[in-house]
Amino acid sequence: MRNDRKSIEERQARILQAVKKRGEVKAEELAQLCGVSLMTVRRDLAVLDREHLLARTHGGAVSMEYAHQKLSRDDWVSYCRECISRYAARFLENDETVFINGSLTALDVLRFVGDKRLTVYTNNCAAIGMKLPDTISLRFTGGEVRSHVMVGEYVMRNLLALQADRTLMGCAAVYDDGEFRYDIPTEIGINELLLSRTTKSVYILADHTKLQKREEKRRAYGSVSYDSPVILITDDHADGEILERLEKNGTKVLIVPTG
Repeated sequence: MRNDRKSIEERQARILQAVKKRGEVKAEELAQLCGVSLMTVRRDLAVLDREHLLARTHGGAVSMEYAHQKLSRDDWVSYCRECISRYAARFLENDETVFINGSLTALDVLRFVGDKRLTVYTNNCAAIGMKLPDTISLRFTGGEVRSHVMVGEYVMRNLLALQADRTLMGCAAVYDDGEFRYDIPTEIGINELLLSRTTKSVYILADHTKLQKREEKRRAYGSVSYDSPVILITDDHADGEILERLEKNGTKVLIVPTG
C-alpha cells in the first residue's frame, strides 16, 4: 500500500470507522482489514490516540464512547490524568531543563515527550526505576522521604544551586480563589522555590476532581497562593463556574479534551 499523505489519511479514516462501529478492535484485525503490517497499524493508532479520536489499548483500540461506558470512576479519573500528562508534554522543548515535583501526573508527562532531549530534576521517588528514553537525563534532589516525595532542608539547599526552563507540578486541590492545597504541607516551600528558580513557564496539572469551590474565606491548612504566574492544565470535565472564577482571579487555564 502507498504511504503518501492521502493514502495514510484514508487508511486512518478506515481504522477509525471500524473502531467506532465495533467499539473495540484488535490491532491484528485492523492490519488485516487495511492490508498493512502490524507496526503500521500501531503507528496509525498512536496518531489517532494523540488526536483523541480513539483510545489505544494493550492489544488494539477502543472508541471514545466505548471507553467512557466501560471505565469505572477511578479508571475515568486516571484516564483524564493521562490526557493531561500527554497534553502537557507538548510544552517541553529540546535541550530544556525541567523541574518536576511530587505529582504523579506531572511525572507521567515524561512518558509522552518522545525523543526530546531533557534534563529533569525531581524530588519524586516514583521516578526511581521508571523506564525513560535515553534522551532524558533524570536527576534526584535527595532529601528525607515522606510517602513518595523527598522533602527537607537538603532538597532546598540543592534546588538553590539549580535553575530550570520549565516546571511541572501537581497538587491535592485547586480552590476557585486561586489557592493550591498540598497533602504534605512541607512541599509548599519546595514548590515556591521551584517557581522562583524557573525562567520560563510553570504548569500545575490537576484533573477535574481536584477543582473545588472555597466554602470559607479563610485559608485551608496546607494551601498556598503563588506570587508568580502559573498555568493550570485541567480536563474538559472541570466545573465551568470554578474555571471562570480562577480566570477572574488571574490564573491562566488550559482545557484538555478527553474525547
